[in-house]
Formats: sequence, structure tokens, C-alpha cells
Amino acid sequence: MTIAFSLSRDTALLHEGRLLDRSLDSAQAWSLLTEIATAPCRFAPAYPDRPLALYGAGSLGRLARDFLAAVGHDFAMVIDRNARELANDPEWAGARVMHPSDVSATAKSRVRLVVSVATSPYVPLERSLFDLGFEHIVPFYDLAESFRHLHPLSNGWFAAPLTANDRENTAKVLDRWDDDTSRAHHLQFLAWRRLREEWTFTGAPMPECGRFFIPEIVSVLHRKEILLDAGAHHGSVTQRFIEQTNGKFRQVIAIEPDPWSRARLKNALRPWLEDGRLSILNCALAAAEGEARFHDGLGYASQLSETGEIRITVRPLDALGLAPTFIKLHLEGGELAALKGARQTLLAKRPLIAATVYHNADGIWRTPLWLMETLPDYRFLFRVHSWCGTGAVIYAIPNERGGSS
Repeated sequence: MTIAFSLSRDTALLHEGRLLDRSLDSAQAWSLLTEIATAPCRFAPAYPDRPLALYGAGSLGRLARDFLAAVGHDFAMVIDRNARELANDPEWAGARVMHPSDVSATAKSRVRLVVSVATSPYVPLERSLFDLGFEHIVPFYDLAESFRHLHPLSNGWFAAPLTANDRENTAKVLDRWDDDTSRAHHLQFLAWRRLREEWTFTGAPMPECGRFFIPEIVSVLHRKEILLDAGAHHGSVTQRFIEQTNGKFRQVIAIEPDPWSRARLKNALRPWLEDGRLSILNCALAAAEGEARFHDGLGYASQLSETGEIRITVRPLDALGLAPTFIKLHLEGGELAALKGARQTLLAKRPLIAATVYHNADGIWRTPLWLMETLPDYRFLFRVHSWCGTGAVIYAIPNERGGSS
């Protein structure tokens, strides 16, 4: 069903939500895909055409703050329901932090409220803010999309209308997922990217676990695991891997080309560097050997980009002589190129794979179909771990690792 809203203010354009059945055979999935492919999108990248206010002072709110500073824009205030607790938070020193109820009616009608929350459904949050009197509400990533010429953050892309070839290949992918939850999550991802509609499916909630460690992955981990953590950032995924294995693993190879993140990574994981089970590589994974521009200093948004001011070495995994049993890729859109540069390693070593696919349109069908056509005797799962089209991860599990379909 569609959740429709009756609007009382002509200027408002609110997103729609839909609740659907998780049980999806090929015909049902095709019907929903056709709707996604052909329906018009009412939304577009947002612009800072009025004073900006951030809603949400969590990790995404801090990213939004730093992003605006990087592109030369300020914000008038930060609005958070925990404003009183945040009053003395050094992270927001100097910022005007307000509870929604303390914002004047004039300010509510004047500012563009940039929702910097992706850990809860967007549609009901947007509706609640509209009911409080805010009139111009946008997801942060839709605003960020207007600054791609200055900053490479790419979580706000809008999918172009799907061609007949796109629809055919996406249908192939939908049919080959290992479970209905994967089909539901894939369609949920597509509906946001193409239509900016928030679809949810009964019985297919977001996993309660963090990304990369869904139960289907955790249940097949063993004591001789060799993790390749590509896009290691500050080491949080490696730390969760160590926790999941109770410290019983063979090796971790962390790849992190950003010098600022690499320094923090070394400090965070020093005990494992010292015991010899962790190594850190200063390069980026790609399809072939070479050099490329890299935009550094952006935290987890640092990436290969023409907006970058430094050049770094890029290498295919096949050239590194590694034997990973578990590969995690979070490369801000470079996942498919990295996989193509790892083809021989994937076929020879048959690792577990967890790869993000929400940074560009490769995630619609190109990345999953490449994996499905390249790797025989694997199970493929798709899970969305956050809202607004973000947190989408493909999991590939070789059949010989066990686990149930």
C-alpha cells in the first residue's frame, strides 16, 4: 500500500512510503521492477537556496557539518531532540544547537532543513518535521549531490531511467538472489534511487547487526580466516572481525590510502600490528596497475576522484600475491573495478565477499551480475543496513562454507 499525505502548505513536497509483502516470486519482482523503471521521479538534487539548518547531531550530522565547511557553506543552526544534552558537547562548540520545539515559526518557514539521519526511516521523520512547521525538508545526501564538482561524496545519486537492457539485467539479478529478503532489499534500494520513495517489506526488516557481519557470514567464519579489509578507514570493521572471531584468526590485511585515516588505523590496531597478524598497505584497489588522483582528508568519504589533490598507487588484488578467505570492500564506488582486478584471486581462493554497492549505479545490476556470472557455486545475498538508499551490501558465500539457503 502507499502511505499518502494530505498537505496543507503548497510549498511542501514530501516523500512517499510504501509497505509491501516480502514474498516475491519472479513475476511479482518483475512487476515491481517495471513500476520502478517507468514511474516518474518528483525529486532532484537540492540546492542551498535558503539558509541551512542541520537536523541530527550524530555521526551523519558531523559529516554534514564538515562537508558544508569543505564546500564553503555555513549553516544557521543544528536541530536535535537531544539539544540540551549536546549543549556542552565539544563536537558542536560554537554551533547553535536547538530542540525542534525551540525553533521559531519564522525560522521553520525560512530554513532548508537538511535531515542528517540515516539510522531510522526517512518518510515518518520527514512527516513529523513537517507537522512541527518545517516547510523545506531534504535528505542531506540530496543536498550533497549539488556539490559533486567540489566534493566527491556520492551517496545521493539519482538513478537514470532504466533502459530495456537495465531492466533485463536487473531482473536476472533479482531472480538469482538466494532469498526473498534479498529481493525485497534490492527493490527497496532501487525505489529510493530511482523514485525517492521509501519502500519497506513485511518480514524483511533491516538487519539488527552491523553491516558486513550478517548472521549468514558470522556463522561460517573459522579460526584460520584471512581478512582483506579494503577501505579500512579507522579500523572499525577489522575490530568487529576480531570480536566476531574472539581473536582467533590467521591474518588481517588492511588497505587504506588516505594518510590521515591510515595514521588512526595504526594507532587503533597497534596490538595486532605488534603481534604480526596485521599488515597495512598504502594503495587503492583497482582493475589495473597505475596511479590515480585521490581526494584525501574526508574521513570515510575519502576516495579516488578527479577532485583530489594527491596521486596514489592503484593495484589489482591479483598482483598483490595475497590469499584472503574473507574480502570486505568499502571503496566509495570503486568496488566493481576492484572486483575485476581480483578475478583470479576470487576464483582460486573462493573467499567470502562483502562489498558495498550504494555509491553509484553499478549497484543496480552491474556489480551483482558480475559476481553472479563470475563465481560458480556461491550464494548471493543483498542487505540494506541504513535508510535513504545507503548501507547496501552484497554478500557472496561459497557453497562449501556451508550455511542454509
